[in-house]
Amino acid sequence: MAQDPAPPPTPKPDGKAEREARLAAALRANLRKRKAQARAREAPPGPAAKPERQG
Repeated sequence: MAQDPAPPPTPKPDGKAEREARLAAALRANLRKRKAQARAREAPPGPAAKPERQG
């Protein structure tokens, strides 16, 4: 009987590609965080905000 051929070896992940993927994910997370901060600065103060002291 003939033996089944061995499956092809799985290619090792490329270190450069992994690094680029991690960097891209970090950049996306950073951009989301910065956008959230910008929206919070632009939003009108909510009822929890303390009124400015007058006089």
